[in-house]
Amino acid sequence: MSSRPTSATPALARPAAPTRPALIWTALVLVYVLWGSTYLGIRVAVESLPALTSAALRFAAAAVVLALVLRLRRGPGALRVDRRQLGSAALVGVLLLAGGNGLVVLAESGPEGTALPSGIAALLVATVPLLVVLLRTVGGDRPRPWTYAGVAVGFVGLVLLVLPSGGSGSVPLVGALTVVAGAVSWSVGSYLSGRIRMPDDPFVATVYEMVAGAAALAVIATVRGELHDFSPAEVTGRSWAALAYLMVAGSLVAFTAYVWLLAHAPISLVSTYAYVNPAVAVALGALFAAEPVTAQVLLGGAVIVAGVAVVVSTERPRRSAARPVDGAAPEPARR
Repeated sequence: MSSRPTSATPALARPAAPTRPALIWTALVLVYVLWGSTYLGIRVAVESLPALTSAALRFAAAAVVLALVLRLRRGPGALRVDRRQLGSAALVGVLLLAGGNGLVVLAESGPEGTALPSGIAALLVATVPLLVVLLRTVGGDRPRPWTYAGVAVGFVGLVLLVLPSGGSGSVPLVGALTVVAGAVSWSVGSYLSGRIRMPDDPFVATVYEMVAGAAALAVIATVRGELHDFSPAEVTGRSWAALAYLMVAGSLVAFTAYVWLLAHAPISLVSTYAYVNPAVAVALGALFAAEPVTAQVLLGGAVIVAGVAVVVSTERPRRSAARPVDGAAPEPARR
């Protein structure tokens, strides 16, 4: 998945007749649950897999599968792009996947007490649309006053979430700052993707973004020495299953459902995933990983989600919104 605004939806995705509400809600639930669950999937995968290596494997495999599908369905020229489009897709892929997703994976890895809980990681990633609003402002755009109010509310929630409380349920500060850095990288990638010449087809753009992101992650993993003593035989079946789930459910199925929704449903409805995903992630983390849901997490998370909801509801997104990577919110469109 990628987070690039698309000026044109692929012809195959255009509806020939009104779409049944049941299909729209089925696709929306897939996006809600699958993208919300990727944070827990990451936590399980890095239990015995090297952090950045697991992310590189995930996106490389997803890129290969998606490229093969496009090649079989559309013919030899399906992935043809010019050098400028290729360079743009590679830059965005590095920012979104190596910078954004890679830092989230790093934050969720490590021993108990230092690794960031998956639900909190999702809440922090939910600040992406707030950061994009700030980048738009720097770029000369002028969002509505209520949009800025939503941004302010969201950042108050961020402070409440990471504020040291001194208790056993305190949020690991280093992990939280790592995810915030990832959210900044994600936001820059999302912002640039709407302003540089990308491949017209979102699926094609995603292939090259995943390839570039996977390559960057593999290089960084090697430099960090992740493969020095790595033995695939020591990886648990649980971690392999989580990695397979991330490849299929997160990077292929949910993304396809999202692109389909962009062509068949109001963007105001599709954008609701931006504040539903964190709630799903927190619930799954508590249910399946015994992650603590303290009063601080509930309060800070609720304020962040409220701020994101205000931003999403007060903007007028373009019909084709930004395509996110595993839970990154779509870039609010310029008016």
